[in-house]
Amino acid sequence: MSHTLTVLWTIEPQTPPRPWLACSRCRGARPFECSGKTRLNANGRRLDAWLIYRCADCDDTWNRPIFERQPVRDIAPETLDALQNNDSDWIRQVSFDVEGLRRNTDRIEEFAECRVTRRVIAHPLEVCIQLEIALAVPLPISMRADRLLSAELGLSRSHLVRLAEAGRIKLLAGARKALQRPIRDGMRVVLDLSEARDQGAIADRARGLFQPA
Repeated sequence: MSHTLTVLWTIEPQTPPRPWLACSRCRGARPFECSGKTRLNANGRRLDAWLIYRCADCDDTWNRPIFERQPVRDIAPETLDALQNNDSDWIRQVSFDVEGLRRNTDRIEEFAECRVTRRVIAHPLEVCIQLEIALAVPLPISMRADRLLSAELGLSRSHLVRLAEAGRIKLLAGARKALQRPIRDGMRVVLDLSEARDQGAIADRARGLFQPA
């Protein structure tokens, strides 16, 4: 008989990272926020494209390069369509590209706030004594694994560390000290609940059934 509850958590960050740049109006470094707008400029049969950011304090603008002097034939049709129509989904994807931002500044402010959507993959046939969580993280996020598990399962971070030291929680991420690392797409968490007095509450939280008092 299976005693394992398997769930898929899809993690969606809420706030795009903010690059800190020199603002000409504020005369100092300020955070810039994605405006949700693009700019496209044609030079013959070549295109320049930017994602427009605004200073959080004075509304001054910065054009983040997406590509420069790119031949039209080399641009994917869906990318060109997204740029021409300010496609919100495409812009959101680009706005979370932290590595792309690092080409323009070393100081980037990231936010850990996220929305967690749960889906049960497999129910235990009897009492749940093992929990397996698969993480889908389509956009980069700075949230650490221990913070996510603490918030969503109602366990303190110190408790999670003790479980890891006892071999009762494993993160199948191919990295040491994975609890202290940012979550990544494809990460899997396996938690042994056989000795947990509140195993039912933890399982309910994992599948989104827990209702706070």
